[in-house]
Amino acid sequence: PTAPFFYDSSYNNFIEGMVFCTLTLFPKSLAQSGEKTKMDLIGTQSRTDQRKKRLGISMVVPIYNEEESIPRLYASIRKACEGVEQNYEIIFIDDGSRDESFSQLEALHQEDPHVKVIRFRKNYGQTAAMAAGFRAARGDVVVSMDGDLQNDPADLPRLLAKIDEGYDVVCGWRKDRKDKLISRKIPSLIANWIIGKITQVPIHDNGCSLKAYRKKIIKQVSLYSDLHRFIPALSSLAGARITEIVVTHHARQFGVSKYGISRAWKVLSDLFVIRLLTGFVARPSLWFGLGALCALLVAVSGMLGVMIVGVGGFTFPTVALLFFSLAGHLLVMGLLGEVIVETGNYRPSKMIVVQ
Repeated sequence: PTAPFFYDSSYNNFIEGMVFCTLTLFPKSLAQSGEKTKMDLIGTQSRTDQRKKRLGISMVVPIYNEEESIPRLYASIRKACEGVEQNYEIIFIDDGSRDESFSQLEALHQEDPHVKVIRFRKNYGQTAAMAAGFRAARGDVVVSMDGDLQNDPADLPRLLAKIDEGYDVVCGWRKDRKDKLISRKIPSLIANWIIGKITQVPIHDNGCSLKAYRKKIIKQVSLYSDLHRFIPALSSLAGARITEIVVTHHARQFGVSKYGISRAWKVLSDLFVIRLLTGFVARPSLWFGLGALCALLVAVSGMLGVMIVGVGGFTFPTVALLFFSLAGHLLVMGLLGEVIVETGNYRPSKMIVVQ
């Protein structure tokens, strides 16, 4: 296969490049004329070559206005990947940078066949960039990291070691975080505590981009909005085995942070979505049924107020009728949810195969 160059105008439809291959057909008479041993040897050699060419690692790195960081970033990633002695690819996603980031990435692609580049026409955000990178990744293990030199690729061997121990998702923990205390550290501690309590995934640092995933896991995770920080919780829906390790964190050397305390409201809204997904997706009829029961109680109370207490007017009967309708609507939604879960793509037992 040729080394494809990725270019895109939106994060869901990117060009994966052209892959050329040659298909050799062996006539039936060849196998019948004593050449079966030769064919077996050819097949064995082909499988051996395939294993040698198999990609072990896909590095996924979103980039947004990081022209000063790219040379050092590329050098450190390449050094780390060559140190683990596995075939690898480095996928950079230019998230609509307005500086010379894409020009540098394009030059790296021309020099190094390991480098693949996805380009967005405008800035879609880190989640969209990661989703595009995960979709393009071909390695058995997919490793994500930031492009601002704060994550250290030297932690790659320890991430892979945890994957080899049988874990499906390995999260980095920036225990000694080199960020501002008031605007970054304290809000992060509070957010991580809330996220852990709600999602029941005991991760200290959900915001750390340095994570390693088995390909079969990350390919099943649907990302949108700012859900990249909730990948461990989304992976837990399928029973993924999750762990974390302490990783190195460096102070920012170039540019400015793309995030601030203003994103807190968005994290809270995404957390509400995650709670709905983790709580409702497996048992929709139960949760909708509880809502229907509450609506039914309100409706019955309204009718009793009219019949027993003798409340006049149309207010109580109207409210009771509305809540009766709501109860029926919620019950139907619960049944519809059960049908969707049963016939849709959500199949946890098929997503995770314990080996």
